[in-house]
This record gives sequence, structure tokens and C-alpha cells, in this order.
Amino acid sequence: MSSQPTKTQVVQERLDAVGADQLLLAGVNDAYLAELARLSDSRVILRGDELILSGTPESVERAAPVARRMIERARTRRPFSVSDVERLFEGEGLPAGDGREEPEALILPHARKVIRPRSEGQRLYIDAIRDNDIAVGIGPAGTGKTYLAVARAVETLHLKRVRRIILTRPAVEAGEALGFLPGDIREKVDPYLRPLYDALEDMMPPDKVRQAISEQTIEIAPLAYMRGRTLSDAFLILDEAQNATVAQMKMFLTRLGLNSKTVITGDKTQIDLPRRADSGLLDIEEVLKGIEGIAFVYLDESDVVRHRLVKEIIRAYGAREDRTEVGE
Repeated sequence: MSSQPTKTQVVQERLDAVGADQLLLAGVNDAYLAELARLSDSRVILRGDELILSGTPESVERAAPVARRMIERARTRRPFSVSDVERLFEGEGLPAGDGREEPEALILPHARKVIRPRSEGQRLYIDAIRDNDIAVGIGPAGTGKTYLAVARAVETLHLKRVRRIILTRPAVEAGEALGFLPGDIREKVDPYLRPLYDALEDMMPPDKVRQAISEQTIEIAPLAYMRGRTLSDAFLILDEAQNATVAQMKMFLTRLGLNSKTVITGDKTQIDLPRRADSGLLDIEEVLKGIEGIAFVYLDESDVVRHRLVKEIIRAYGAREDRTEVGE
């Protein structure tokens, strides 16, 4: 009596490819995927935002780590070749292009461009946000304090590590004297919150931003609106913190709930308060220094990523302030 042939076990693994450039991932005529399939003896299909591996447990196990490296490479928009797929399969690393490894890109599937730190200071800032419950970014205009904080918030929301993003800043001066402005409260404060909208719309389609705001997945509000709330499962950003008073800063910091992360950004050279000493940003430098889980990152003109003249302008103002202090 002949025995029945053993049925080969087939398994499937689905890898998240959100944010990956599909042409870079698959190659022309799916050449990279075909090479991965050949080397691993598995079936490889790119369907939407998923890379699907199927075959024997052994073949899928061989393909999966290489596929993950390919996805990460395609997310950061770094091209590779068929021979690079083989190199990955053999366990070899790939150069970033100039012999140096590029900083890790943030995972933002709908961003208009790849977002990654562009200076050592920015890299330290991004790492501080990742590794601490509260990160404080202090530096002049153009250093990416707000932009990178919003990018990290959108990434954290996309990865489902928080349920909402809350963006806030003092409206007008720290006193938030909005009564003289025309319109309802939204029309009064929107001009002062516009930079936060602009950053969001660079990372998400405008309709997605509107939907998220409508569903309160993203909330953009003046600092005064934070009073009395406990904010759990949230990514909080306080922008322009140099114009928050000491009392407002304490109020904001004590809103932090479970599974929440806070980023505070500010520029000590642009304090609009009647008395500089009233700035909550200056105050927390002393009060919160040395507390575990709170990181301070200082950016300077070397981290400026705007027009080249911005660096020169910041340097010129800094030099004048230095001369004034010496004169005193």
C-alpha cells in the first residue's frame, strides 16, 4: 500500500510598507521583488501598503529580514539595485551613498518629502523626543524645533503609540489678550496657530488634516485652553514657549497623563513678555534641570535649515548682544 504524499506547509507574512517608495522597493518590472523571491524561494507580492511573503516556513523566514531592510531603504528614498538585494540576502550592509550612514528618516506615509534630521543638533533633538517623556528644544528661528516635533508627533500617531496630538502655543502675548481682534474665538486665534497648521499640512494631505481636527485626533488650541485638563495617550507640543508665563508653564506641564509625551519649543532671544524673567521657558531650565525623563536640547545657527542668510542674521544679532553685554 503506497503512502500519501505529505502536503507542503505554506505560510504567509504581511509586512507593513507604508511610506515606502513603491518603485524603489519593487524596482522596474518588479526586478527587486523577483530577485528576493528567487534567492529566498518564496513568493513576494507588493499589494497596496503591504509586502506579502508566502511559501514554506523556511523560505519566508529567509525572505522576511531582507524584505524589512528593503522597505526601510525605500522609505528613506535611497535607491538600490538587484545586486544590492543579493548583498542584503548574504547579510552584507549597504552604504548610504557617500560612505556615511544617513540619519534615520521619520515614517510619514503622506509627507511631501523625506523628513530626517539635517544636523547633529537636530539628530540629538529627535533622539531626545524619542527617549524622554518631556523634551525641551531651545534655539533660534529656522532650526526646525517646531517642524521636527510635529513630524515626530505625526509619526507617533501613525504608529498608533498615542491616540491624539495636541498642539498649543501662547496666542499673541502670554496674556492672550484677544478681545480687540475681530471675529469669533477661532478667527481670533488661528493666525497665531498658523505655523502649526502649516507644519501639519506638509506631512499630511489637507483633507486628512481637516478630518483629524474634526474628529479631535489632532487638536490645535491656545495655551489657555489646556487649563483643567488631564491629557492621556497624547503627544503634546507647546510651541513658542518663551512667551508662556511661569504659571502657564506649570499649568501645561501638569496636564501630562498616562502614556503621553510632551515637547516644548522656544527661542530665548524672542521673549515678548513685559519682563524677561517671567518667561516659563527660562524658569524650567533651572527648575527641571537633572530630572530623569526630561531632556533639554540646545540648537544654534549651525542647525538652521532655512535660507543661508538666516544663519548670518542670527549670528549678527548674537554678536550685537555680546557687545552690549561687554559694554554693560
